[in-house]
Amino acid sequence: MPNAYISGTGSYVPPRVVTNEDLRTEFGIDTSHEWIHKRTGIEERHFAADGVGTAELAEHATRAALESAGLEAHELDAIVLATLSPDYHFPGSGVLLQHRLGLSEGDNVKFVPALDVRNQCSGFLYSLSVANGWVRSGMYKQVLVVGAETHSHALDLTTRGRTVSSLFGDGAGAVVVSATEEDRGIRGIYLGSNGKFADALCQKIWDISRFPYVPLDEDGGGLVAPDMLWAHMEGRTVFRNAVQAMTGALMEACKACETTIADIDMFAFHQANMRINEYVAKMLELPAEKVPHNIHKYGNTTAATIPLLLDETRREGRLKDGMKVGLAAFGSGFTWGSAIIDW
Repeated sequence: MPNAYISGTGSYVPPRVVTNEDLRTEFGIDTSHEWIHKRTGIEERHFAADGVGTAELAEHATRAALESAGLEAHELDAIVLATLSPDYHFPGSGVLLQHRLGLSEGDNVKFVPALDVRNQCSGFLYSLSVANGWVRSGMYKQVLVVGAETHSHALDLTTRGRTVSSLFGDGAGAVVVSATEEDRGIRGIYLGSNGKFADALCQKIWDISRFPYVPLDEDGGGLVAPDMLWAHMEGRTVFRNAVQAMTGALMEACKACETTIADIDMFAFHQANMRINEYVAKMLELPAEKVPHNIHKYGNTTAATIPLLLDETRREGRLKDGMKVGLAAFGSGFTWGSAIIDW
């Protein structure tokens, strides 16, 4: 049975930088840099331009990951794309990415399967588990895993929505999961969920239980109330459960891999809130040099945070071959996950 390892990484953020102060001066939100930074550790984030969607961000990150892996797009066998902000309600953004990579027409046609994963902040780890299973089973040899988000186009950028809108940014991260006979790669992935708290972090605009699911005006136009249109979050509930779940998930992954927290050289945590990650690190007694972060620059890019961080630390030389890496994420659902990788 082959092992599955990450042969390449890539990331991309749109060029527009929006600082905490910009939220106040450009968007008129009653907030301040101090208020946001104290609670989250975020200083700025990136917003995509009008007309730029998730598949486009994913393409940029993918091409960087392919270059890192020394592959061409037509050498891929499958695509798994994690996002909570797909370009359309349907179809998924995975097929849009496949087309953008030139796999559906031209000289390098290859109708590879494309799967979307909708597990929000833990979406990358859920997607990685799919790729790991495909590769280890021998079904595919080269699987692209992407986390990509265009949050800014669906944020309530007013004072009413400041507790949520100040958290999120746009971006994409990608990895190529490849088959190898070497003794390296993804050692174990632990996943979990608790639907009891599904309403604690949600955006209900597509509530299909309603008939019609979007109310209509007399001209047939959609009418969406603010409580349905914008994301809702119970911050304290999310914080408490995130710390518990991420800590527990890492310990479970270590147990399954017969390793210890102390054996891990670097931890790549989901970048949702600096205070959550600091608390997890404290609970596990992790030295600061083992826990890199970039939330101050990008905010929460949901499914993109972990692959974006992996690519950044690899390019900086902090993530090196032979290191043991621990991943952990928590998000809406509630869902969570962890992984141990011998890089």
